[in-house]
Amino acid sequence: MTSVPDEHVDDVNAQHLPRVCNGVYGFRMRDDAGAVDPLITGAEIARIAGVTRAAVSNWRRRHKDFPAPAGGSSGTPLFSLTDVRAWLANQRKSHDVSDEVRLWQALRASFGDDMISGLSSVAAFLSTGNPSGLDSAAAAIVASSAQSATPTDVADGLVERFQDSARRSGSDQVTSARIARAVAHFVGPLPKGTTVFDPACGIGVLLMVAGDDGSTVIRGQEIDPAAARFAELRAKLSGRADAVIQAGDSLRADAWPSLRADLVVCEPPAVGPDWGREELLLDARWELGTPSKAEGELAWLQHCYAHTAPGGRTVIVMPSSVAYRKAGRRIRAELVRRGILAHVIALPGGVASSHSVPVLLWILRRPKPDDTTPSHVRMVDLTGNDPDGPLEPTSDQVADIPLIDLLDETVDLTPNLHIHRSTQDFRAEYWSLREEIEQQLQALGALLPALRETAGEDSLDTATVSLADLSRAGLIEAGAGGPQSLSPQLDTDYLRGFLQSASNVRRSTSTSGTHRVDARAARIPQMAVADQRRYGAVFRSLQEFEERVASLAELGKEAAALAREGLTNGALAPPADDSGE
Repeated sequence: MTSVPDEHVDDVNAQHLPRVCNGVYGFRMRDDAGAVDPLITGAEIARIAGVTRAAVSNWRRRHKDFPAPAGGSSGTPLFSLTDVRAWLANQRKSHDVSDEVRLWQALRASFGDDMISGLSSVAAFLSTGNPSGLDSAAAAIVASSAQSATPTDVADGLVERFQDSARRSGSDQVTSARIARAVAHFVGPLPKGTTVFDPACGIGVLLMVAGDDGSTVIRGQEIDPAAARFAELRAKLSGRADAVIQAGDSLRADAWPSLRADLVVCEPPAVGPDWGREELLLDARWELGTPSKAEGELAWLQHCYAHTAPGGRTVIVMPSSVAYRKAGRRIRAELVRRGILAHVIALPGGVASSHSVPVLLWILRRPKPDDTTPSHVRMVDLTGNDPDGPLEPTSDQVADIPLIDLLDETVDLTPNLHIHRSTQDFRAEYWSLREEIEQQLQALGALLPALRETAGEDSLDTATVSLADLSRAGLIEAGAGGPQSLSPQLDTDYLRGFLQSASNVRRSTSTSGTHRVDARAARIPQMAVADQRRYGAVFRSLQEFEERVASLAELGKEAAALAREGLTNGALAPPADDSGE
């Protein structure tokens, strides 16, 4: 096997150290001389070792001496970089490039950015034994890989590398592993013989996770012929001999017009205004309403629903904006009114390959003729969760929202909006805010000092000293709230208060209007320390007074907004008499 020079491994480590030490992953202090020991994720370990994340997971399970997590969470453990490198060196895994890595590099060299064609050629060779499409070097590595791993494992390893490559490049060319995991979780186990359909299946990621026991009937369509070919070959390698993936544009040229599947899964491709609306204006699939040019995602949703059998489900990945955009309001209302929409699940930020914006899973059900209309839609908000953490919602992350509460003028289906409202006690929150405002008002009077009048504006006639002189003398240092006194002969509050004088503000304001304290220009009056402390106490009270006023303003806005929302949604009502109760 090809050897990787030690300096290459060091280069890989160095590439990731800045992100680690800046807190993306974390670090711990080592006992030896207090050096920083970076913490890294399983994905980082995979890149250092030149293997897939699945291989790292296998090492953790199979090797009792694999380093234990040194931080992070159960869903995203972090490992000591030092410990990991030592373990890899002992196992000699940091010095040998696996067949999978060599194959990936060979495909990169042959196919460049068209890696899907490379994956298809590999899958065809594994399936038929025909190496056409591969150069001799890649074909030899495929043959070697197939001797130490199953064809399915070889294909799955390449898919994982392709997903990881797409994630790091910000591409949405392939469904991310995190979205696939979420879809599999919310789909749950499927009965044997279930027909699963994906009309925009790409390389078949969702089709494979939705029917991973091998007993499902796989059907799909994909606009990219190479991707469609690979998805079908991969399905057949995994034992689904009757899998059929058609090539073509599903919206404009539906290859499965009569198919009604038990489960339809889909992450629609990026949709622009030219999704085919003009030529499909009278299409029978738009039973909930004709989507506008701006609502191509709702065209895909209805296409999926049209292929759902009675009693079946559609699980579709949607951008969060589809839940509230004005143009889609009528279609959303029909989904709710007819009892078609069963769940809206807001997934954690970071589950998509190309962006960190949260995405939604919409789960639809096609009622059977004798089914009664459901009374609610289940809303789930996982946006605050770790993208690799648990997907089962806690009690405060889920709520069953009555259909009537969704059918207002906006038909906003954003989960956190309704979950917050359903658990909110308007009366308790409003009266709590009122009480806090009253307490703040009483405290304000005590904070505003009773100042006496002097002889005039220029009565403070005393020598001054510059901030620069105080700094050179070692009497002050920089602090979080401004300069900090280092001497018992200088009061910090006195110092900071006079730095905000009108004359110092004028010195510190540039011609552009920006303000910053200028250490070379700001000057402080010279006073006895007892007088400094009297001034400092007043400046301290004024500072707290200003902070309380700002806090009171925010409380007032919050109370007014809460009262207005409660009055308009029926949770609160005007007083019955003049008592204010």
